[in-house]
Amino acid sequence: MSGNFQAYEISEGEDGKFSGAVVTRQVDQLPAGEVLVEVQYSCLNYKDALSAIGNRGVTRNYPHTPGVDATGVVKESETDRFSPGQEVIVSGYDLGMNTSGAFAEMIRVPAKWMLPLPEGLSARESMIIGTAGFTAAQCVEKLMHNGLDAGDGPVVVTGASGGVGIMAVALLAKLGFSVTASTGKDASHELLKSLGAAEIIDRNVLSEANPRPMLKSQWAGAVDVVGGETLSNVIKSLRYGGSVACCGLVESPEFPATVFPFILRAANLLGIDSAEAPPEKKIALWKRLASDWKPDGLEDIATEIGFDQLGESLTAVLHGQALGRFLLRL
Repeated sequence: MSGNFQAYEISEGEDGKFSGAVVTRQVDQLPAGEVLVEVQYSCLNYKDALSAIGNRGVTRNYPHTPGVDATGVVKESETDRFSPGQEVIVSGYDLGMNTSGAFAEMIRVPAKWMLPLPEGLSARESMIIGTAGFTAAQCVEKLMHNGLDAGDGPVVVTGASGGVGIMAVALLAKLGFSVTASTGKDASHELLKSLGAAEIIDRNVLSEANPRPMLKSQWAGAVDVVGGETLSNVIKSLRYGGSVACCGLVESPEFPATVFPFILRAANLLGIDSAEAPPEKKIALWKRLASDWKPDGLEDIATEIGFDQLGESLTAVLHGQALGRFLLRL
């Protein structure tokens, strides 16, 4: 297939600063891959915001089109696993990092990066969920696999007004857990309560450094997206046998810790990765998100944007100013 399409491209100027602009590209300029997809929706994630400012840990070479999530329709396929006209989700792996991403009307990717859009989920809903919702679902699944039950006590979600956090609040509440949402955004309180948060605390309660090796036993479990002192304080505050699913570093990639919570309260620190999750795991979890785990109030947490709002929205995500999910409509 030949032809032109629009894409949002990040370029490095002579002054070393990075900026984005909508450009016209040709389909034959796309990287090699087995499937060509016409993108309907994408969404904004923290990795996209990092790529947009030239973070070499995310994207090595520029000009570059970010966008780690896409849903769309197959236009061409070199494999019998996918057929033209089929609706698909493309999420994770190298999409939008060093491979031209989903902030574009067309992408070309390996077939193993894709899965069929599950029955019960619209293309729009799938990108409101996106990598953020998939990551939140991984956190909840792993916490439950490690013994967390809805009757065990409160579960705290840090960074609760961001993408992963807000999806974790909605999913945990849907499954019957008592959720405490930690956030620094007063404007998010009403929305978090509508999604099922039983309690809201200011993020400073958890983010202030505390030299004590143990704190009051409080949380049956936790979803942490921020790292740093917050993660340290959450671990110190877990109830006996409690677990925290760690999936982010908005505050810091480091956290001070001792072995005491692990050897005195049998605490568990669970690592979560969404980008390289095996395809069979992605398919199974997306099917759950399309059925019994489908979060309530998806439209309430979505702000739809176009190319013209992409730059300012990425800045908001980068600085933790976003509330809910930015949905990019192509």
